[in-house]
Amino acid sequence: MSEAGGLYAGTMSGRAGPEVTLSTSSVYPLGPAAAFEIGARLGYDGIEVMVLSDPTTQDAEGLRRLVDEHGMPVRSIHAPTLLVTQRVYGSSPWDKIDRSIELAHELDADVVVLHPPFRWQKEYATGFVEGVVQREADSGLRLAVENMFPWRAGKELQVYLPAWDPVPMSYDSVTLDLSHSATSRSDVLAMQAELGSRLAHVHLADGSGSLKDEHLVPGRGTQPCDEFLRRLGGSGFEGVVAVEVGTRRLTPEGRDADLRESLEFARTHLADGGEFT
Repeated sequence: MSEAGGLYAGTMSGRAGPEVTLSTSSVYPLGPAAAFEIGARLGYDGIEVMVLSDPTTQDAEGLRRLVDEHGMPVRSIHAPTLLVTQRVYGSSPWDKIDRSIELAHELDADVVVLHPPFRWQKEYATGFVEGVVQREADSGLRLAVENMFPWRAGKELQVYLPAWDPVPMSYDSVTLDLSHSATSRSDVLAMQAELGSRLAHVHLADGSGSLKDEHLVPGRGTQPCDEFLRRLGGSGFEGVVAVEVGTRRLTPEGRDADLRESLEFARTHLADGGEFT
């Protein structure tokens, strides 16, 4: 176990408020082993595993070894519901969700993050809301449906069913992603307020409102990441804030710097909100 991992994992070193974890996607194309090592060394509280075609993201035994080695718990699993993971865990959308739930149970994670269906997955979409609600009740986990965005190419294309915005839907648990709220040009503070206790999980990033899903370091875009976190810290939020930023084109030193800055940003503003509780 690394010194940093032993100090921070699961305890937040005596800090009050939500845990701040590192998504394995934040170190892509490096794998989970790098995410655990970097997260422990920088002082993150745990890991979110995004299930990809990389078999190490699907291997509960191997991930448990990384948990033990670095003292970093897996706090959430991101199901393979992206375009690039259409063949991961087979072709059945519900099998992808069910196997992600199994992985979460094996790793003692509390949350499974999932995206809404694509519009061409019409049969899956028809029973999606009810299926998520039922699986959440059966599993004892929070199945947190993530806010997405319309695709824009001259005009808006609605590619998600039943909707890219989970807030008005009847899900019990929702993930808010601040890069996605930038791309959809949504008012993320209004979404946060409307969700209340249904807000189960956060993907912390930033964006400029461009056509791209940018996943910038928080504070470098147009989203009110600071105010969002202050409100979260003062609300009694019991979920996890997972840093999900893009570092693919950076040097190792640059990656460390961006992930350290993201962690410090999160903890600073979460603590600012906690002062008013």
